[in-house]
Amino acid sequence: MSFKPGVVYPVNPATTRGSSTKLSASKDKIAYTNGRTVIIRDLKNPSDVIANSGHVHNATVARISPTGYYCASADTAGNVRIWDIVGEDQTLKGEYKVLAGRVNDLEWDGESKRIIAVGDGRDKFGHAFMFDTGSSTGEIMGHNKTINAVSIRHQRPFRAATGADDSTIVFHQGAPYKYVKTIKTHTKFVQDVKYAPSGERFASVGADAKIFIYDGKEGETLTEFTEGGHGGTIFACSWSPDSTTLATASADCTVKLWDVETGKATTTWKLGSSVDYHQLGIVWTPGDDIVSVSLFGDLNVFDKRTGDKPTKILQAPVKPITTAVTTAKDTFLAGTADGRILSFSGTEYSVVEGQGHSTIISGLVAGPDGNVFSTALDDQVKEVDVSGNTFIQAKYSTASQPRSLALTSDSTLFIAEIAAIEAIRSNQKVHELKPAYTPSSIAASGSIVAVGGEDAKVRLYEWDGNGLSLKEVGVLEGNKALVSALAFSPDGALLASGDSSGKIVLFNVKDRTTITTRWSFHSARVNTLAWTADSQHCASGSLDTHVYIWSVQKPVKNIAIKNAGPGGVNAVFWLGEKRVGSAGADGCVRTWDVTFHA
Repeated sequence: MSFKPGVVYPVNPATTRGSSTKLSASKDKIAYTNGRTVIIRDLKNPSDVIANSGHVHNATVARISPTGYYCASADTAGNVRIWDIVGEDQTLKGEYKVLAGRVNDLEWDGESKRIIAVGDGRDKFGHAFMFDTGSSTGEIMGHNKTINAVSIRHQRPFRAATGADDSTIVFHQGAPYKYVKTIKTHTKFVQDVKYAPSGERFASVGADAKIFIYDGKEGETLTEFTEGGHGGTIFACSWSPDSTTLATASADCTVKLWDVETGKATTTWKLGSSVDYHQLGIVWTPGDDIVSVSLFGDLNVFDKRTGDKPTKILQAPVKPITTAVTTAKDTFLAGTADGRILSFSGTEYSVVEGQGHSTIISGLVAGPDGNVFSTALDDQVKEVDVSGNTFIQAKYSTASQPRSLALTSDSTLFIAEIAAIEAIRSNQKVHELKPAYTPSSIAASGSIVAVGGEDAKVRLYEWDGNGLSLKEVGVLEGNKALVSALAFSPDGALLASGDSSGKIVLFNVKDRTTITTRWSFHSARVNTLAWTADSQHCASGSLDTHVYIWSVQKPVKNIAIKNAGPGGVNAVFWLGEKRVGSAGADGCVRTWDVTFHA
């Protein structure tokens, strides 16, 4: 048995209300961060995605070098990592501790040799260094508060501009970089500074909703854009490839394009009116796409010729994926830690519309009619109309906190809760069992319901759909800790039971006997189990970040997909006979093409 990595379906940028989100671009690719993961994705080719999780702390900014060979990414602890993006191994070129605190922004020079990183620190707020050795190449000084942005002129003679929370811009010349002067045009925080690709000018935007243009070589203030301005903080700006137009993103939920010669807004895109539509970041790619990010994580792609709305909105999870379920061959639903459920089909996600959940999704189960039932830690059970991609309005409130869901052949939904097991039909409770143990997981096949407990035992119950009764018919023992995941094989003959110590036991359901206890390679809690359609192989995902694929016929053999999900794997699911998907703490879905043993 072997595997090879397939497509990665990436997470969207992490955002924070009131602070700028850094997006960058190289050709048709854009780069951004979410948690400890750096994402580089191609807008024209959705299957071309790099997800790098090398940072120990949360990453804040990523920028691709002008040569296109390297990416420099920085984190909240002041570290900058430079790594190769051409090879598959993403080899680390260098890692440097440049500041005492968070790095807010960094920039490459035009020769891809020097980097300036800026942010929060004790003795300094910025550092200029060589990318290959880490040795200093000048001083970034002149600010007395956190620096939010930096931009370097890509032509010689090199110049650099930094904007900070002290409402000033400092102009440097280099290399080596040294202080030239302080520019006091803004009255509030400076959120972003950007050099035009031509190097002739640079722009600054800030919390005072003002936009200024300066001379690129001398740093003289040339003009302020006053006509048709923004009504709130401007978080970011970006220049067109031909250096004639400036794009800005603002908290007034708009993205504007400005003609630099006339100083007038030529295009305004209004994305919404609520806080969720604050525009926190923007980048104009060399491929001539304009991409902005909304507060709730959507990436809006604009065409400068289309003036009414985005040409495309890229939706994706922005928080960890907590559970997922396959609905068709290449289609799945993913539940996230912020209560959203997203449907994936083809090459992109779409958020399930309607009145959803408000917190962590704890369970998803697909019904025979194609609809999916969901439950979350908000103690609600809801139904998703998959074909319409909406929540059905009816809902059911559980008696205690729900942990997982299972569906019997007569379409009765069983909910494993901390204090009870409830059975519902059409959002009406038809049965309730209050066991002496604490249920931790549940699965069903036909009329058999298996409930895993915190006492490391699995109870089997027979469900009588006519008499509406649940009768205990057996107890399966063999797990060593809390039973965290259960899954019946599609033919109903086998039951896999994973526990919080990492052990998986395979039971024969009819005989109530143990088939094997050798599926025990995980070193931490087993979060998820998924069977192939032929009931011959079972995939498991664990907190130890690994995915294993086990064989029923050859219990000693397995496929080990190591480090499949940085931070832990919360969901595995099959996308066809030989492709498995895994998702977890970093919000990305990774697929693997599997070759089974002969």
